[in-house]
Amino acid sequence: MENRVREYRETAGWSQGELARRLGVSRQTINAVETDKYDPSLPLALRMAGLFGLEVRGLFIDHWTPKE
Repeated sequence: MENRVREYRETAGWSQGELARRLGVSRQTINAVETDKYDPSLPLALRMAGLFGLEVRGLFIDHWTPKE
């Protein structure tokens, strides 16, 4: 899964620590999400998207395709 968290965070002028504070998670969690080492839970993904005024699919892009 690809995400645009870093892009939106930087556009907002926030550090990883500031975004983490606003979401109630650790800075390490934000770093792991941004570097694709951790897929956030649905509640966290919803909070992240809401904070940036987006739908989840605008922040997280799934390139999964079904097998035929």
